[in-house]
Amino acid sequence: MTISNKQKIAFLRRIFFLVSLIIALIILALFLLDYTLYGLAGIGVFALWFLYFQVADYQFIEFDDANGKVLLRYYKAVRFGKVSFNSIEFPQSMLYSAHFDNSVFGRMSDLTLVVKTRRGIAEYPSVSLTALTKEQRRFLQERLLQILGV
Repeated sequence: MTISNKQKIAFLRRIFFLVSLIIALIILALFLLDYTLYGLAGIGVFALWFLYFQVADYQFIEFDDANGKVLLRYYKAVRFGKVSFNSIEFPQSMLYSAHFDNSVFGRMSDLTLVVKTRRGIAEYPSVSLTALTKEQRRFLQERLLQILGV
């Protein structure tokens, strides 16, 4: 079973950069027309716009559990500079636990995978599931619980 939010992330990236470009052009026009105070307010609006996307932490997610392995690929959708691609892959038998943390009335969700290793229990960094639909989140949670045998 594969879960991917590639289309939604492409849409969110386009919206972010399009609105950012519009805000930047408006700010530039305000400065050129000598409306400095409004231009500074526009910079504040852009900062809030960028902060929203950083707090929401929209991430590209691709989950696959074929061939007896759990594969989770992810990266931040909105980021200036180089995108860092991350991947988690391990045999299904190593999965020890999966923690789903919901916040902001269930709108934001994080997944933390815990695996059994030869040296003990290891916890992967949390992955934001905010960009997944509620149906995809529920399906992912059911699949991980099924792998755990719960």
